Amino acid sequence: MEQTLSIIKPDAVKKGVIGKIISRFETNGLRIAAAKKLQLSIDDAKKFYEVHKERPFYGELVEFMTSGPVVVMVLEGEGAVAKNRELMGATNPKEAAPGTIRADFA
Repeated sequence: MEQTLSIIKPDAVKKGVIGKIISRFETNGLRIAAAKKLQLSIDDAKKFYEVHKERPFYGELVEFMTSGPVVVMVLEGEGAVAKNRELMGATNPKEAAPGTIRADFA
């Protein structure tokens, strides 16, 4: 049994698709072990995305992730990390395969 972190981003929260996204996880064998809706502070977002600090999109990423509430979840299940990545789709929504969360909701 694996666990992984997944975040429903501010744009999806604003669109009101939290339930639809969670349903995708659950119908594909992942269980929501924990979930919390919260507003990231600038400091929290900077620390969390510090791995991207030298990339040109870092400032925009921090700004986006602090622009509204997010839903932070712990997903668990067999192969949870790979399954989460598969369901999410490519990081760039324009490159995400049809039927993935990013293609449908980002």
